[in-house]
Amino acid sequence: MLDTESINNNQVDVRLYSPQALAFLGDAVYEILVRERLVHRANMPASKLHLKAVEQVRASYQSKAYAVIEPLLSEEEQAAMKRGRNISSIKPPKNGNMLDYRRATGLECLFGYLYLQGKMERIKELFLCIEEALEQTL
Repeated sequence: MLDTESINNNQVDVRLYSPQALAFLGDAVYEILVRERLVHRANMPASKLHLKAVEQVRASYQSKAYAVIEPLLSEEEQAAMKRGRNISSIKPPKNGNMLDYRRATGLECLFGYLYLQGKMERIKELFLCIEEALEQTL
C-alpha cells in the first residue's frame, strides 16, 4: 500500500494547492489502489487487468463512488471534495456526462488532499467502503 512518510512535506498547507493539482495527484492515488486490489484478487494477463481497472477509474464509476462516501466525510473532507467538484474549467470527454465528470474530479481531489496529508488509513477506509458498495456493479 502507498506510504507517504518519506515524501510527504508536512510544512506545506495542502489547502493552498489548487483543486486541479489535488485531483491530478488523487487520480493516480485512486488508480494505484484499484490496480493493487485487482492484482491481489486475480493473477491474469496485464491486458485483462487493464480492462478491469479502466472500468473502475472512469468518471461514471467514480461518480458512484462519490455518492457512496459523501455521507461518511467530515466537513473538512467534504470541503476538499467540493473544491474539486466545482472546478469551473472542467471539460468532460466527448462521450462523458458533466455531472459524472465533476463528481469524479471531486473524488480525485479528496484522495489527493488526503494523500498529501499522509492520511493513508483514511484513504484505505474510504476505498474499502467504495469497494464494498460497488463491487456488485462490475
